[in-house]
Amino acid sequence: MVILFGFIASIFALLYSALLIFNITSRPAGSAKMIEISDAIKKGANAYLFRQYKTLLPIVVILSAVLFFAFNVTTAIAFILGAFLSGLAGFIGMNISVRANVRTAEAGKKDLKSALDVAFKGGSVTGLVVAGLALLGVTSLFYFTQDVAMTIGFGFGASLISLFMRVGGGIYTKAADVGADLVGKVEKGIPEDDPRNPAVIADNVGDNVGDCAGMAADLFESYAVTLIAAMLLGMVFGSNAVLFPLTIGAAAIVASVIGTFFVRLDNSHNIWKALYKGIIATVIISAILFFLISYYLFQNLNIFYASLVGLAVTLIISYITEFYTARDRKAVREIAEASKTGAGTNIISGLALGLRSTYPTVLLIIAAIFASYYFAGVYGIAIAALGMLSVTGMIVAVDSYGPITDNAGGIAEMAGLPEKVRKTTDALDAVGNTTKAVTKGFAIGAAALAALSLFAAYAEATHLQAIDVLKVNVVIGLFAGGAVTFLFSSLLMRAVGRAAFSIVEEVRRQFKTIKGLMQGKAKPDYEKCVDITTRAALKELIVPGVLAVASPLAVGFLLGVEALGGMLAGSIVTGLLLAITMTTAGAAWDNAKKYIEEGNLGGKGSDAHKAAVIGDTVGDPAKDTAGPALNPLIKVLNMIALLFAGLIAAHSLL
Repeated sequence: MVILFGFIASIFALLYSALLIFNITSRPAGSAKMIEISDAIKKGANAYLFRQYKTLLPIVVILSAVLFFAFNVTTAIAFILGAFLSGLAGFIGMNISVRANVRTAEAGKKDLKSALDVAFKGGSVTGLVVAGLALLGVTSLFYFTQDVAMTIGFGFGASLISLFMRVGGGIYTKAADVGADLVGKVEKGIPEDDPRNPAVIADNVGDNVGDCAGMAADLFESYAVTLIAAMLLGMVFGSNAVLFPLTIGAAAIVASVIGTFFVRLDNSHNIWKALYKGIIATVIISAILFFLISYYLFQNLNIFYASLVGLAVTLIISYITEFYTARDRKAVREIAEASKTGAGTNIISGLALGLRSTYPTVLLIIAAIFASYYFAGVYGIAIAALGMLSVTGMIVAVDSYGPITDNAGGIAEMAGLPEKVRKTTDALDAVGNTTKAVTKGFAIGAAALAALSLFAAYAEATHLQAIDVLKVNVVIGLFAGGAVTFLFSSLLMRAVGRAAFSIVEEVRRQFKTIKGLMQGKAKPDYEKCVDITTRAALKELIVPGVLAVASPLAVGFLLGVEALGGMLAGSIVTGLLLAITMTTAGAAWDNAKKYIEEGNLGGKGSDAHKAAVIGDTVGDPAKDTAGPALNPLIKVLNMIALLFAGLIAAHSLL
């Protein structure tokens, strides 16, 4: 009955998503000019995604062959299924995003409520597809194999594709964004999304391949691997503990669908409040269902309390992130004020905020670990992580709303729509920046708890009772794990810098050589910038991916299971802190720039605005490339360790 419930909830989510897709695509797409711009974005996004999948296909084939010979055919098939569904989640999410963007802009001609309705429904498709496919994949594998261990390959496939999509999409979106801003805003003084800017289409494509497809694959993987880790740890406590993660995943999907009906604007026209009502409704309904399921399966409430910890973390971490990144908050306005004395003070202020923001988030994670462990041991930590990730459907819906509204604003600007429409899309986009930051905070916290769950499963698999930090091989592993996250982040930041340099050169060339471009009498070559960013992103994603796969295997087989345990611990701690710092600082820099663009501190074109643009340029690859990519990195490291635990224990040199 539990497995049947999982199947029914998964199919329900996918069918409801199909209904939303029909609702969105049946709406008017606007004028011929709007459709032309939307089609260019759609074409660029699909071209990038197909080339990315083509690049990743040989890697998937090679690794599935390795798993076949190292383990068995079931593990190899599970790996392929995990990789396929992770990629499919990203593909569906991105494709609805590039269809909802123009319809959101068109709805903006009517009023704010209509535009919000289209954008949020577009985001809801991505959220429910992510949760539905992840639950369907894990449930199906468990049903056909009746062995939780066989699902580990599924988690590895999902993790690997998530890493590559986060890395590739992040490089693409920020290279285009930085290149467009540095030449357009700083050098030429033209507005954001100005149709004269040759990089403007590539910038809008990047919103979809990075913030939509990348985030979808990331949270698909988080959801799947947390389900798997909880089921593995539940084996110690019996069949009900193994099945419980599937039931709460299914229940939360139902809660997420119901929660979407609570997202409505009231008379205050507060967009964030409307979205947050949906999150709160989903959490409350999930809590009620978790209570009933826990009592039915266990006849005590300790497991329920552990799941409640995860739901509480979802709400609190959203508040913490909003506190540090929302445009109307003191923290962001301090960065804007610092911009009055130049880019240097802007960057110092933003970096200080990012570092400071780690403290409350880490305290929250510590409290969650302590409370969930108190209620149900290491299994409780896994259930808390799953309690958090169970509402992925709603969280991804709120996140994917962001790139849709960003694109809608770009289409409104490029199509020359009335100022009223642009004000509507700007209002939606302003909240979209906050929702994207909140979701990144959620994803980071969930990644930390999920990685701890995988780490506990690794310890169970290798019978590792303790990690002695006085042993030299453990110390080596600990420092190696910490260093990997910094090296990985460096590779991504440098990749964005190199790709952005190419875009800047190309945009400058076009402004110099295409006569009448600056006057709006000639059309730029948008496709050239799209091609440059596509090639750069695909070229740069291989080395970070190899680092993520090879480093835990090298440490494990050379130094043993304890050293690998040290490496995993080091990567979780440093990865969490580094990700929080970069994503929070980047979001705050972005909103400080937008605060000035509203007319504060001199407005657009002022010295403060130019300084804020530089700060936002520094923050872009931090918040949308390196920071978010650390989430799948620490889970890939743990998944590989868990998958190869038996071989490492048997064949390590030490």
